Amino acid sequence: MTAKRNPLYILLISIHGLIRGHDLELGRDADTGGQTKYVVDLAKALAIQDEVERVDLVTRIVIDADIDEEYRNEVEPLSERAQIIRIPAGPEGYFKKEELWDYLDIFADNLLQWLRQQPRLPDILHSHYADAGYVGMRLAHLTGIPLVHTGHSLGRDKRGRLLAMGLQGDAIEQRYHLSRRINAEEDVLASAELVITSTYNEIAEQYELYDYYQPERMVVIPPGTDLDQFYPPESARDEITFSRDLERLLIEPEKPMILALSRPDERKNITMLVEAYGESAELQTLANLVIVAGNRTDIREMDEGAQSVLTEILLLIDLYDLYGHIAVPKHHSQEEVPDIYRLAAFSKGVFVNPALTEPFGLTLLEAAACGLPLVATENGGPVDIIGNCSNGLLIDPLNKQAITEALLDILKNPDQWQIFSGNGLKNVRKFYSWQAHAEKYLDKITLLLEQQAPMPKVTPYHNASMYQNRAIFTDIDQSLLGDPEGLREFSKYIRKKRKHVFFGIATGRRLDSALAVLKKNGLPAPDVLICSLGTEIYYASHITADTAWARHIDYHWKPKIIRQILAEVPGLVLQPKSEQSRFKISYYYNADLAPPVDEITTLLRQREQSVNTHQVFGHFFDILPVRASKGLALRYFAQQWNIPLERILVAGGSAADEDMMRGNTLAVVVANEYRDELSQLDEPERIYFAEQPYALGIIEAIKHYNFFNNE
Repeated sequence: MTAKRNPLYILLISIHGLIRGHDLELGRDADTGGQTKYVVDLAKALAIQDEVERVDLVTRIVIDADIDEEYRNEVEPLSERAQIIRIPAGPEGYFKKEELWDYLDIFADNLLQWLRQQPRLPDILHSHYADAGYVGMRLAHLTGIPLVHTGHSLGRDKRGRLLAMGLQGDAIEQRYHLSRRINAEEDVLASAELVITSTYNEIAEQYELYDYYQPERMVVIPPGTDLDQFYPPESARDEITFSRDLERLLIEPEKPMILALSRPDERKNITMLVEAYGESAELQTLANLVIVAGNRTDIREMDEGAQSVLTEILLLIDLYDLYGHIAVPKHHSQEEVPDIYRLAAFSKGVFVNPALTEPFGLTLLEAAACGLPLVATENGGPVDIIGNCSNGLLIDPLNKQAITEALLDILKNPDQWQIFSGNGLKNVRKFYSWQAHAEKYLDKITLLLEQQAPMPKVTPYHNASMYQNRAIFTDIDQSLLGDPEGLREFSKYIRKKRKHVFFGIATGRRLDSALAVLKKNGLPAPDVLICSLGTEIYYASHITADTAWARHIDYHWKPKIIRQILAEVPGLVLQPKSEQSRFKISYYYNADLAPPVDEITTLLRQREQSVNTHQVFGHFFDILPVRASKGLALRYFAQQWNIPLERILVAGGSAADEDMMRGNTLAVVVANEYRDELSQLDEPERIYFAEQPYALGIIEAIKHYNFFNNE
C-alpha cells in the first residue's frame, strides 16, 4: 500500500508586471496582461484543493511614486492557504521586463534567503515566463527541488513574428533583448522536469523551435475561467453602467457590437481590425466597433509601443471617417470587464481577437462564458479553444478580407450566432474550469514527485564564528596571479585578517594543480577550495571533499555519452587526463576549425544533454553538469557556513567568473587582459572594476567596499 503523501507546498514565481489579489490593472502596459491574472487565479485554485497545504506566489516588490502603494507590501494574503510574496530585485521602481535581466540573480539570491527562513522548502517550483524560469532554474540547481515551467510566450516565436512584420534584427535585440531571453528559455527547458502549456499548438509550433525540445516532458493543461464572474447577460442593457460610456461615443449604440479587448500592443494587431472595419461599408451598417485597449489619461505620456498603436487607431478613424461608428473608451475598471462582455452579448455582437499570435487567449474564454461568438487568430491558443468549444471562426490575422468575411458571416446569420453562443456557454464550463485545471495539475505534479529520487541530505558543517563571519573568494589565473609584488602584499593582508575572514579559492584547476600553484607562490592555505569550475568543493585543513555536493551535481550527468557526441566535432581535442575530472570534461578549442561554442551547445541540447558549457581564454572548452558552476558552488558554501552573500567578496577576471559575480555577492573585476569579457556587468553597488591589476585589484576592492567594517 502506497503511503499517503503530505500536503503540498507549491511555490509559483512570476516576476514582472503588477501582481496583486484584486483590481488587477490588466492592460496598463505590455507586462500587465493575461499572465498576471493567470498566476493569481492558479494560486487561488490550487490553494482550495485538499492535497495542498500552502501556495506562495512570488513576485517583485515595487516601490514607485507612480504605482499603487499595495505593490510594496511584502506579504499579501490571497486566501487561507495562499499568499503573494514580494521580493526585492535591483532598483525599487517599476520597469519593463526587458530591463529586469541584470537583476534576476539578485532576485534569486533574495528568494533563496527567504525560503531558508520558512518552516520547510517547497515541494515544487513553478516558474512563469522566461525571467522567472531563469530564477526557478537557479533555485532548482541549488536545492534539488523539481522545476515546473510555463512559458506563456516564447522568444523564438516572438522574434520570428517581429521579423515578419519588417522590424530589423538589431532593433528587435535592442528593444527586447531576445537573445538573452532565448538562451534562458533553452536552459530552462533543459532543467525543467515538466513544462505546462495551455494548448497543443504551443507545443507543436513554438516549443519545437528550441534545441532542447522534449515533448514527453510537456503536458497541456488549459487555464480556467471564473464562471462566477463571467456568465451571460441576465439584465437589461440600460442596467450595465458601461453602456452609458458608449452612448456618448456612438450614433446608434444599440447596434450589435464588434468587441476587441486587449492592451494596446502592436502584436495584438488592432489596427488591422480597424482597417478591415473602415473598408467595409456593410460592417459599419451592421455593427459598431468597440476597442477596449487599456486605460489612458494622455496618450503622449504612455510608453512608446502603446502610444504608437493608439495614435495609429485615431489616425485610421479619421482616415475612414468612422466617428460615431467606433468607440475607443479611455477608462474602464477590471470589475467592469464581465459587464462589457455581457453588453456585447446582449447586442448580439461578436468578440474578435486579431492578434498576430496569441499564446493562449484568456479573453476568448471570458467572452465565450458570457455568450459571445468568437472570431480569432489562427496562430496559437485560439485553435484549441475554438476547436474544443465550436463557438467561432479562425482567421488569418494579416488578411483584412478574411477578418471582414468572418465577422459578416456571424453578424448576418442569427441562427449561426445562436449556435456559436450556446456552444461557448456549454463547452467553456466543460473544458475550461479552474477546478478541472487544478485537478489535472495536481495529478501531474504528484506523478512527477513520485518519480523523483530523494534529495541528498545536506548537513551544514559549521556556522561561521562571530569573528570569521565573511569570506573572500578569488580565481587563481588572471585574478590572483600576475604581479609578484601584489601577490606578496595580498598574502600578507590575508594572514593578518585570517581570524576574521574565510579565504577561498574558486578555480578551473583541479585540486592537485591548485594546491601546487598556491604553494609555489607562497600563498596561505585556503579554508575552502572550489575546484574544476565548481564541480568539487574541499575544506581545510585536511582537504576534506564535500561528498554531498558531489551527489547533488551528479544529476543527468552522462560524461560517456557527451564524449561520444563530441568525438567527431572538428577543432575539439580532449585535454590530457591530468586536466579531466569526474564532473568536468575539458577540450582544447581551435577556433579556426571548430564550430562556434553556441553551435556545440546546441548539438548537446538536441541530443538531450543537460550541461553547462564554458569557453575559457578563447582556447579552452569545458563541459560540466547542469547543477555545477563556480557561482552555484559558492552559494552552496554560503548556505553551509551560514554566511550572508553580502559578506562575500568575489574576485574574478574573465567570463568564467561571471556567475560568481552576479547576485548579492560583492564583486571585483581586477585589471587584466581578459577583463573586457566581463564588461557587460553593470551593478555599480556590487560590482567594482578595479584600476589595479590582479591581487592588488582585490586589495583595492577591499578598501572600496570597506569590507571588514561593512555590515
